[in-house]
Amino acid sequence: MMDWTDRHCRYFHRGLSARARLYTEMVTADAVLHGDRAYLLGHDVCEQPLAAQLGGSQPDKLAAAARILEDFGYAEINLNVGCPSDRVRSGAFGACLMKEPDRVAACVAQMRAAVDIPVTVKCRIGVDDQDPSETLPGFMDTVAAAGCDVFIVHARKAWLEGLSPKDNRTIPPLDYDLVADVKAARPELTVVLNGGLADLESCAVELERFDGVMLGRAAYETPYVLADVDVRLFGDAAAPVSRHTAAERMIPYIERHVAAGGRPHSVTRHMLGLFHGEPGARAWRRILSTEASKPGADAGVLAKALAVFADGREAAA
Repeated sequence: MMDWTDRHCRYFHRGLSARARLYTEMVTADAVLHGDRAYLLGHDVCEQPLAAQLGGSQPDKLAAAARILEDFGYAEINLNVGCPSDRVRSGAFGACLMKEPDRVAACVAQMRAAVDIPVTVKCRIGVDDQDPSETLPGFMDTVAAAGCDVFIVHARKAWLEGLSPKDNRTIPPLDYDLVADVKAARPELTVVLNGGLADLESCAVELERFDGVMLGRAAYETPYVLADVDVRLFGDAAAPVSRHTAAERMIPYIERHVAAGGRPHSVTRHMLGLFHGEPGARAWRRILSTEASKPGADAGVLAKALAVFADGREAAA
């Protein structure tokens, strides 16, 4: 979710669900060690519980980065062993580490020794010509022996040669049953299913055999799906926040962001799908897309989009 789940996106998503665990976009160990930490790692306390997703393949650097992330208040460090992007491949980490379970185990062991918060792993079921029925259980056993007991499994292979990162998110077939079989044989491990989950109905079904579910593109493209998470999946009694209220709550946030020198577009770009499927949604997207990045734009853009959305909804009715 690089370039997607930044701090503005997470603040918006937290306004829809108080219980879902949020994850940062992946940040590399080198960036944590040498980059602008306030910019890369800063977050609002309301985003908790918040996990930092970390990329890298050198145990000493990952351990040092993990200590910094813990100091920044993150609740979990998630090592990414599933991303197939070109940037990740050129850096010899991400999904290509599925071929090096011993290295991943060494990374996990050193990170766990460095921090007190949980260290988890997000992986694929295999890469390229690997046989997932052999690769996934072997990989998980090796890494679990180093102390990792939580695995988030994107239930697709990653093809590092021949498919683009975008195609890797959709073309390789999903194999939920394989992941479920691996989980059933290892009840002591916490296994979270990821990949292809589009709605809470499918999430509820898969929670019958997995310990958790992770939504990625569905939560980003149709964010209002998160509004029902607390009731449907956690059993909370409070009614879901309305779309309109969720949007209105972002106005003070945008005001603060603009006052600090930011642009409304940095925030509103994550909100385009809030009214997905609703009458007036096109007008909502049009206002935010065309006006939030203009010079001098402020939080009034969001208020205008809400008003235009309401007009469009009334016209459709």
